[in-house]
Amino acid sequence: MALYDHGLRRPGEVDLEQAYEGCRSPECFAWIELQSPTEDEFDSVRREFNMHELAVEDAIDAHQRPKLEVYGDSLFLVLKSARYREEDERVEIGEIQVFVGEGFIVSVGHGETALHDVRLSLETRPDLLRLGPGAALHAIIDRVVDDYAPVIEALEQDIRDVEGEVFSTATATPAERIYGLKRQVLMLSGAITPLVEPVDRLERGNFGFIPDELDPYFRDVKDHLIRFVREVDGFRELVTSVLTANLTQISVRQNEDVRRISAWAAIIAVPTLITGIYGMNFEHMPELTWTFGYPLALALMALVCLTLYRSFKRAGWL
Repeated sequence: MALYDHGLRRPGEVDLEQAYEGCRSPECFAWIELQSPTEDEFDSVRREFNMHELAVEDAIDAHQRPKLEVYGDSLFLVLKSARYREEDERVEIGEIQVFVGEGFIVSVGHGETALHDVRLSLETRPDLLRLGPGAALHAIIDRVVDDYAPVIEALEQDIRDVEGEVFSTATATPAERIYGLKRQVLMLSGAITPLVEPVDRLERGNFGFIPDELDPYFRDVKDHLIRFVREVDGFRELVTSVLTANLTQISVRQNEDVRRISAWAAIIAVPTLITGIYGMNFEHMPELTWTFGYPLALALMALVCLTLYRSFKRAGWL
């Protein structure tokens, strides 16, 4: 919890009542950070800053889509943070709710996004802090959007790797990995894409506590966000194409196996047929009256089998 006056942080510890009284002064605002608060922990903040009960309920539940809601003279913004676990190729999604009003900003974190680092970084820019809670709001959104970049890069690399596996000469079929990556792409898309509309509304302004000087900063964040959305949409199409190619290759390999089995079955059928006739115990068999009966039968079987083998080999069945 901190108080900022004319772009500089007031020294010393600040309690909730002091923060509320201090933010009522011109050129001063309070920044309150909460991490996974319970309903009781959040109740005192709600009462001091007169937050809307629906926004507070959303902040405690922490299962909201990215959105921007206007409650009277304050805003409620929901963001989705993201980080990538390379060891199991999984996107971890966190959630951040931000309450912004005249003279205050309350940030509620659910996940591993370091909002404290955002505040410390912004404290090195008193020129921005002089612009009030809107500057803090921009800093939080900017950090969340910047954190999407390494996630997208890592996800892209894994998609390229699995694409190489599909088109390699190996017989592996990474269908499970492809499905997993597709699920992660959809999760990331669900975090990034809905955020474009709230950032666009913030960039267009019309909020008294967000000065016009911040419009270029929000516009820059929106540009980055739109680029990320396009990249993730491209991932969705790429993963779908890779999955289709993998299933096609599986089908081709299965057809090749069927042809190979059919070819060997045809080759084996020839000696089986001839030896089957010999096993019928006729009274007059060729070998009984002719010395070359057996050798001729064996040579015939070998010749026919060799001819079939060469024919199937040329046809690509073997």
